[in-house]
Amino acid sequence: MADPIPLHVNGAERRITAPAGLSLLSALRDQLDLTGAKYSCGEGQCGACTVLIDGKPVRSCLVPAASAAGKRIETVEGLERNGVLHPLQQAFLDKAAFQCGYCTPGFLMASVALLRRRPNPTPTQIRSELNGHLCRCGAYPRIVEAVRIAASRKR
Repeated sequence: MADPIPLHVNGAERRITAPAGLSLLSALRDQLDLTGAKYSCGEGQCGACTVLIDGKPVRSCLVPAASAAGKRIETVEGLERNGVLHPLQQAFLDKAAFQCGYCTPGFLMASVALLRRRPNPTPTQIRSELNGHLCRCGAYPRIVEAVRIAASRKR
């Protein structure tokens, strides 16, 4: 049996057991019941599994769970506070920036990282930052608009 690994997830200390090769995505979903990050391509190409590690967006399907020990992990479940949605979550709702919603957590987490680094991004900067995140429903224009609106609300 693997040794317990301490993870700092959404502000709380958690422990997982991670056999060699277990991805952070699998640990979050299967051991911590944090199912916001989605398994999709399994190759880091689509962005559905994006979480933040130490503030940077990463494809959690590619990150070994053991390598996240001691790092600050943020998932989509950690965005709302006391029942109040994060401004990005609210903007996604307001602009209907999703259809099926499968890709939404990844878009949200990448956008959170962007707005922390660049509080007032241009639409071109938003598109550039979100390049590589795939939405099968084609909600890209509404996603860019939602990020722009969230940025304006945070000012």
